[in-house]
Amino acid sequence: MKRKILLTLMVVIVLSIAMPLSGCQSQPASSGGESSAQTEDRSEDEYIYVSAMGNLEFFNAHKYGWQWAGDNLGVKASYVGPAEYDMNAMVAAFDQAIARNPKGIAVFAVEPILEPSIDKAVDAGIPVVTILGDLPNTKRLAFVGSFQYDLGYVGGQNLAEALGGEGKVAILSIPGVGMFDDREEGYRAAFENYPGIEVVQVGDTKADTVTSVNTAKDIMQRFPDLAAFAATDSTGGIGAATAVEELDRVGEVKIVSMDRNSDVLEKIREGVVTGTVAQNDAAMAYWALLTLYTDNYNQAPLTSDNAAAGVNPGPSQVFMAVNYVDESNLDYFLEANEIYVP
Repeated sequence: MKRKILLTLMVVIVLSIAMPLSGCQSQPASSGGESSAQTEDRSEDEYIYVSAMGNLEFFNAHKYGWQWAGDNLGVKASYVGPAEYDMNAMVAAFDQAIARNPKGIAVFAVEPILEPSIDKAVDAGIPVVTILGDLPNTKRLAFVGSFQYDLGYVGGQNLAEALGGEGKVAILSIPGVGMFDDREEGYRAAFENYPGIEVVQVGDTKADTVTSVNTAKDIMQRFPDLAAFAATDSTGGIGAATAVEELDRVGEVKIVSMDRNSDVLEKIREGVVTGTVAQNDAAMAYWALLTLYTDNYNQAPLTSDNAAAGVNPGPSQVFMAVNYVDESNLDYFLEANEIYVP
């Protein structure tokens, strides 16, 4: 029931935000005015995506989708942030983005340390959309991304089917980080439908491939009869694949990864990885910028003066669809990955 309600809400949200946009400013309900076609040049309007770990291939699609959105909407789309998982550097990049007084900011809201910066931006009159991860206790305008629980649930369903409903499974994750804990919860919920599946351990990859490989090896040595790895991110997937190859367990230990990194996709082609769960990454960046743009220029007249009334006439959450990649469709994803390369 919970999933049916969420899916219904997702459809309503997407349909409401996806109504054709004329690129015009809505008139207040009390003014009696009619919208007119946009003639103003907004090419100097800047929207900034603040992230971290930009060195990962995963974010290529986000960079591409963000720029693609800017080109389609006729605005400047900038991408900033550290190449590594450095939260202090990310906060600094966020504060520098605020100083540029952009028309809006999208931020990979991965940790609570970003909360003060989000509120600071909003207090300065800059709308903020969280993307990929959410910090709902802030003043952010909306969250655009995947329903994290669903990512794990889809992965769990596909892994359970690949196992024939039986076997010991280890989850490779980043425990203590909300979005990854939610994905783990989704995996566990999917496994509840299969009494023959047992989760024997959760390994911490620390979002690092070398750590992931070593963690996966340790788990396989502790559980010689391990049947599968379930990964909540791509480092867990490639780490498990490397460990399985090095311990000569290809075909014996199944792997479901997360995200559509090329190295993971190639391991699917080679038969090392069973499949991977893909987020709508490029589209996610587009919807984030569109949400900010709509807040600036296409607000529906919920009141006679939305800003003065302190209301949000748009969506507070935009959930993207979840996709599963296996040998039947991986080539399409690999071809797109080539397009995304900066």
